Order: sequence, then C-alpha cells, then structure tokens
Amino acid sequence: MESQPHGSAGAAGHEGGGLPQFDPTWWPGQIAWLLIIFVVILAFMRLFAVPRLGGAIADREDRIAGDIAQARSLKADADAQAAAAAADRAKARAESHKLAQDARAKARAKVSERLAVEEAKLAETTGKAEAAIAEARDRAMGNVGDIAVQAAAAIVEKLTGRAPTAAEAAAAQAARG
Repeated sequence: MESQPHGSAGAAGHEGGGLPQFDPTWWPGQIAWLLIIFVVILAFMRLFAVPRLGGAIADREDRIAGDIAQARSLKADADAQAAAAAADRAKARAESHKLAQDARAKARAKVSERLAVEEAKLAETTGKAEAAIAEARDRAMGNVGDIAVQAAAAIVEKLTGRAPTAAEAAAAQAARG
C-alpha cells in the first residue's frame, strides 16, 4: 500500500468540482427525494399529529370550560351561603337586641315595684313620725300653757306679793289663747 497524499485518491473520482448538492446534474434526484419526504411528512402530520394535537387542545378547552363553570357554581354557592349567614347574623342581632330590651324592661319594672314598696314603707314611717311629733308638740304646747300660767303666777306673786287666784289665771290664759 502506497501512501498517497491526502485527498488525492478521493478527489480523483470527483474532480468536477465541489459539493454534489450544488451540481445541477444531481438536482432532479434531490428534488424528487425532497418531494417524497415532504409528502410523507405532510401525510403523517395530517393523519396522525394534527388530529392528536387538535384533540388535546379540544380536551383542554373542554376541561377549562368545565373548571370555569364549576368555579362559577362554587362562587354562586359561596355567595348564597354568605347571604344566608348575613341574614342569620342580622336575625340573631335583632333577637339579642329584643332580649336586651325585654331584660331592661323587666329590670325597670322590678326596680319600680321595689321603689314603690320602699316609698310606701317610707311614707308610713314618715306618717308615724309626723304623728308622733305632732302629738309631742301638742303635749308640749299643752304643758307650755300650764307652765306659762304657773310662771305668770309666780311672777305676779313676786311682784305683787300675792298669788293670783285660779279664776284670774284661767281668765288670763283664755285672753291669751
């Protein structure tokens, strides 16, 4: 085996020049293979790939539409529950307000009742005290008259040297009263 310079044996068969893709004599075969491969890829895409892709897209759109419908349904349910909760809360607030008013009214009634009882007791005690005071005053006033007559008699006796008679003391007391 002889050693040949690099590329000399390989270049002998292709001396015409360069790459076969650029040689116009090879173009009809290349164009034929290009058309065959293009038709095969087009048929494959049309029969298998595009329908699968279209089906996946349609499935995804259906799933998204279903999810959106479900979300709207859940939102409507949540809104209905929120409205029901608000109505329950308002009803409970109204009931508690009514109970508080009833409790205040009952408490006021009890206080008024107790106050009336205590006022009646106080009025009774005051009446008794006023009667006792009036009785004591009347007794004192009765005694004052007697004491005044006795004092007047003592003064008259000291000044005149003689004691007034009972008739004179009664006449002086009658004139005063």
